[in-house]
Amino acid sequence: MLALSFLVVLQVFSLPGDIADDVRRPPESAHLLWPMLAVAEPEVLCFQVVIVCTWRPLGTVKRDRICSDASLAWVTRIVWSFVAGWLLFASLAAYLTAVISVTPGQRVPGIPLMLFGMVRPGAVLVLLVVVLRLSSARRRRCAPTWRRSFDADRGADRWGVG
Repeated sequence: MLALSFLVVLQVFSLPGDIADDVRRPPESAHLLWPMLAVAEPEVLCFQVVIVCTWRPLGTVKRDRICSDASLAWVTRIVWSFVAGWLLFASLAAYLTAVISVTPGQRVPGIPLMLFGMVRPGAVLVLLVVVLRLSSARRRRCAPTWRRSFDADRGADRWGVG
């Protein structure tokens, strides 16, 4: 709850105020600050979605409903939030790289390398989350069949007493 409150304060007050203050100063790259704000706001929203969508299924653990279809729907929202956040960040990195490479005074190779060095681990994380989501859906479909065959092989009821 504290993290969600912090992100709301960051999204509403800190990011817009910081960008507006930086634009008033005369840096040569002030025109890049507004696209960064336009991407930072939805990025923070993606983090908020992940927090809420993680919180909801965790509330079902007490009722032993963590493997229900409703919980799987929350996991799907988490996956889409990860994908959206990564696409936003990758598009910002591509935009900044393009601007830096065509602007004569800013042709520094370190910044694009750093940006795409951060995009790659993000892609790995997104792919990992997608694979875990797909495997959990597959396991959920196969679980009743597997459980019946396991119990039949053991010759036992649900509690292992045969």
